[in-house]
Amino acid sequence: MLTLTFLGVGSAFAKRNFQSNALIELWSQSPGIGDAPKETLLIDFGTTGPRSFDTLKNLSTHAYLGADGQINYRAINRVFITHLHADHIGGLEELSLLNHYKFADPITGEAHRPELISTPEILADLWSHSLEGGLGAQVGRRATLEDYFQLSPVTVDGSSIAFTMGDRYEFRVFPTDHIRVQSKYDWPSCGLMIIDKNTRRSVMYSGDTRIDMEGLGSLMEQADVIFHDCQLVNSPITVHARIDELRELDQSLRKKMMLYHYEDVWDSPEFQFVDQEFNGLAQSHHRYVLFDGDL
Repeated sequence: MLTLTFLGVGSAFAKRNFQSNALIELWSQSPGIGDAPKETLLIDFGTTGPRSFDTLKNLSTHAYLGADGQINYRAINRVFITHLHADHIGGLEELSLLNHYKFADPITGEAHRPELISTPEILADLWSHSLEGGLGAQVGRRATLEDYFQLSPVTVDGSSIAFTMGDRYEFRVFPTDHIRVQSKYDWPSCGLMIIDKNTRRSVMYSGDTRIDMEGLGSLMEQADVIFHDCQLVNSPITVHARIDELRELDQSLRKKMMLYHYEDVWDSPEFQFVDQEFNGLAQSHHRYVLFDGDL
């Protein structure tokens, strides 16, 4: 069984719902209270990620994320990065430092190094543009990204298997039209297609993207469930799928689409139509079962 728990469902500047990061868990059977999964995968870990984890570990459903009253980062096996905005990578410095020092092996002193998965471009820029300033210096030596993670670069073409969880679930990575410097896809960002190879059912996780039916329409048609980012409030510069654009999609797509990455105005009366026209707004800290049950 594969499950997804949103650490947060808010936009980059949301204050009520944490930022939009997610935790994928692989289970040998249905999770029970106090159980720990076989494998874990973080999809992004932004600035509010540690604070969200601190809340999540106190829930009986996710108690394995706590250790002696603190966050148990050793419980995270893998991290997938969709792109380099702070709401998606801002928590990695804390995760890296605690894994390197607090969660080092007590006998060997070896740091806990989760697998870090993304495109070669994102992995290279993650260090030189974002993490090196805080993580590059250790006592007596200079550090590299490999001191904190096991690096796994993946291909972004949407057609090949990038990585798997267990023997059953395949993950494919596709490019997203989030920020355009000069042309489409020229700034690296990506999303995930998750496929149950036993049933061929699939879940699409959009990552941050503008509406992109030309690039993502076939994936949306294929998916049984779509987690899609959504911008509720119009702004002069659009780098996310706007709610008015999503409302124009065919009902067959909207009804399997659960929206996340929304602003703090989500519960205003003007947005009450979302539950009727879509599969609803995703909720923080709720464990969604993928493939083996209804969302």
